Amino acid sequence: MTSGNLDTEEFIKKFCIPSYILEPESKDQFLPFTPECPVLVFINSKSGGQLGGELLITYRSILNEKQVLDLGEEAPDQVLRRVFLNLQRLKNDGDEIAPELEQKLKIIVAGGDGTAGWLLGVVSDLKLSQPPPIATVPLGTGNNLPFAFGWGKKNPGTDRNSVLSFLNKVQNAKEMKIDSWHILMRMRAKKECCEPIPPLDPLDLPHSLHAFHHVSSTDDLNVEGCDTFRGGFWNYFSMGMDAQVSYAFHSERKLHPEKFKNQLINQSTYLKLGCSQGWFFSSLFHPTSRNIAQLCEVKIMKKRGDNWQNLDIPHSIRSIVCLNLPSFSGGLNPWGTPNIKKRRDRDLTPPFVDDGRIEIVGFRDAWHGLVLLAPNGHGRRLAQAHRIRFEFRKGATDHTFMRIDGEPWKQPLPADDETVVVEISHLGQVKMLAVHDCRSKSFLDPSSLTIPDIDDERDSDVEDKPIGDEWRKFGAADTFKIPDEVDISQLS
Repeated sequence: MTSGNLDTEEFIKKFCIPSYILEPESKDQFLPFTPECPVLVFINSKSGGQLGGELLITYRSILNEKQVLDLGEEAPDQVLRRVFLNLQRLKNDGDEIAPELEQKLKIIVAGGDGTAGWLLGVVSDLKLSQPPPIATVPLGTGNNLPFAFGWGKKNPGTDRNSVLSFLNKVQNAKEMKIDSWHILMRMRAKKECCEPIPPLDPLDLPHSLHAFHHVSSTDDLNVEGCDTFRGGFWNYFSMGMDAQVSYAFHSERKLHPEKFKNQLINQSTYLKLGCSQGWFFSSLFHPTSRNIAQLCEVKIMKKRGDNWQNLDIPHSIRSIVCLNLPSFSGGLNPWGTPNIKKRRDRDLTPPFVDDGRIEIVGFRDAWHGLVLLAPNGHGRRLAQAHRIRFEFRKGATDHTFMRIDGEPWKQPLPADDETVVVEISHLGQVKMLAVHDCRSKSFLDPSSLTIPDIDDERDSDVEDKPIGDEWRKFGAADTFKIPDEVDISQLS
């Protein structure tokens, strides 16, 4: 069905939610039918330059205005609590539409990866009996979440036909479960911890990390006089030079927001910052004291219940990525697909999004990252794990850079005999909506279990394998970009 044929009352009413479902005080008449694909739409109106605001207007002109929410005006947890409490009340009162609508409800979120992660976190935290699956509209720069599930990575059209076409894709999408990951960080309590990226929380950490004061007395990381932070992510955690460039980008955008109005300009600025930060010439500009092996000890637990074991990090690795989805830096796949020999010899698997394992990949510099542009190229595969722990002790540098799902921060490191611990562990799963031929694969899907024997000769698993001159083309580096997501903390 073409977009022109979609602009009919019959098609549009499949997605409309009656106002009495959305607001208890509404006096709308009860509808005699249940919508086939009811959607709640959350839009970050500040995303994509002017695109977020334009998309908000278009969705509201098509659907019930009350089911299209501006994240700058109301937080998603408040909206979902109100809607699901009202659904429960209506079910108790014998409403016939409410139970079926709750079962069919879907969520559309338009924004960057940070905005999408916000919605995923809220749905997880609410622990709903029937959590709705989520479709993502790519309004950021990297757009790794939408790309991984087939929704594209370019900013979408905001006209009526484009929105109707997207609604049609949502109606025909499949549901997929993806792993969610818990991150815990503990460090010595300090009044001023991280350099600010206003308006973050008092310790200037990303929106998805929340300070708390009490832990169980049986927690082996329970240390008096320490601050503990916890949060979650769905795509990746990274540390090192890539996070440093991302931090510089976010800091620059805070100072000059008027310069960051569209996807192309943002990507160009990222490239320039990557050069100025020495990411392309790290052997000259990046001190070895900030290489991952010099910064910390890394331990992994491969499967639930296994013992912790040390993970050997090559000394040349300057950036490490713990990846949940096969999309990073604007759609690249750092893990790739190991061939039969690698799977057998190193006990590796393809990067399934629901297998309870996270892929750990290392990079030496941006030139190393350009290997990802080659057919079957990948980074240095370090391990797959159910849990991973970084332990930082006093060293030659006093800070490093970290980020989760595109949100960076400057992390202070121990100045004396203390330890900073960052631990990542499998938490649970959330439901996503995906296009049927999307890049993300489930180990529960029979078609995903038949993996071709890909000849990945352009192999980065060998330490310091040189990259030929044919890859040292500056223009090619434009694709090896680190994603830009909306700083959602300013909306909360």
